[in-house]
Amino acid sequence: MKFCSHCGEGNLPYIIPEGDTRLRYVCNVCKTVHYQNPKIICGTLPIYEGKILMCRRAIQPRLGLWTLPAGFMENGETTPEAAQRETWEEACARIDMEGLYCIYNLPHISQVYLFFKGTVKNGEYGVGVESLETKLFAIEDLPWNEMAFMTVKRTIQLFIEDSKTSFFPIRMLDILEDHAKGSIGKTVVEKG
Repeated sequence: MKFCSHCGEGNLPYIIPEGDTRLRYVCNVCKTVHYQNPKIICGTLPIYEGKILMCRRAIQPRLGLWTLPAGFMENGETTPEAAQRETWEEACARIDMEGLYCIYNLPHISQVYLFFKGTVKNGEYGVGVESLETKLFAIEDLPWNEMAFMTVKRTIQLFIEDSKTSFFPIRMLDILEDHAKGSIGKTVVEKG
């Protein structure tokens, strides 16, 4: 941080404030403590007649790769509202939400992902401004080698497994950076 968002001061040391246990930027003038918290990403696992609606990304990161519709939550939204908005923005699809399906913790990049399972209303979808194309994929046609994020790949893997029993429990998983494999290798740890 270069400037205090409260008073505009330019001198913000990175210190452990009194009564705290973590390093924070603290303004020397107004004493505002600037907390930096994880970003929340909300999205959907949109299903229609057993097929999964995916979007080919038109933006970085992972330009040109396939993903589930998802993005950063905005202030003033609930998590389901954010997921539905992102699905509309990326795939021009409305979703009948069936509930929370997966929660992912990515502490190495300070993000939390929430995917909601739902049905594409009337099977209608299109191409949003952040997508190059959208497509309903049958399970056997999924673009496994062209998926943008581990969270997307794991959500779809869980859906395929759960579809065998028609039981879709809420899952919480940690995706941890595997330093031995560099930034590409990830480790998935299932919790609870």
